[in-house]
Amino acid sequence: MQPILKVQALSKTFKIRDRFFLRKKFKVLEDISFCLSKGETIAIIGETGSGKSTLAKILAGAEVSQKGQILLEGKVIEDDGKRKTSCRDIRLIFQDASKSLNPGITIGKTLNEILLMNTHYDAAQRQESIKNNLLKVGLLAEHQDYYPHMFSGGQLQRIALARALILEPKVLVLDEALSSLDPSVRAQTVNLLLKLQQETGLSYVLITHHLSLVKHMSDQTLVLDQGKVIEAGKTQALFIKHKSKITQRLLNC
Repeated sequence: MQPILKVQALSKTFKIRDRFFLRKKFKVLEDISFCLSKGETIAIIGETGSGKSTLAKILAGAEVSQKGQILLEGKVIEDDGKRKTSCRDIRLIFQDASKSLNPGITIGKTLNEILLMNTHYDAAQRQESIKNNLLKVGLLAEHQDYYPHMFSGGQLQRIALARALILEPKVLVLDEALSSLDPSVRAQTVNLLLKLQQETGLSYVLITHHLSLVKHMSDQTLVLDQGKVIEAGKTQALFIKHKSKITQRLLNC
């Protein structure tokens, strides 16, 4: 069966200046490869600076790689640093939803602008889509008339989820999207994500330092260290039997 997402030998290098203003190259990612099936979750874990967030941005098109390929349903969407398409089928959700929402416009207008830019829906179809997506994530239709400051942190993350879902993507990249939530709200959001996955066949790339979430949500896990994959496998097996000292250190934390 063809994977929904296939990443092959993805590499990314940043050019930086040291204290003497000499230009140096810093490898953020090196030869990252994995496959993700429809309706499955892959967790990306690693210490700070291991390249997790850079990988998330590349997958969603916010950054480009220097080498490697990304294929979605067998179609190349990025090849050796060239993005072939602005892929609406992979959507990224950040940790702090409030910073990604315009405080000066209503939620409904935010969602409407996304539909105006990416679809051919008329006004009635856009309104129906906005209402359905708010209901899908456990909010009310009238919430479209509210401003971001009128919501709690958990509600804002649901709005971020509705914004990601409104274009009916195939893959969601969750970059620490659950980390800032308190435990009860986090549990509700996880249940919502699992429910949506079961109903729609969504695939998730889960980036988190909460290993309880990794164990509960993911089918497979990738361990990064200094931009390289040092261990990978089925999540439950990796938790029980692993080879890397870094993986053991992460589990101990």
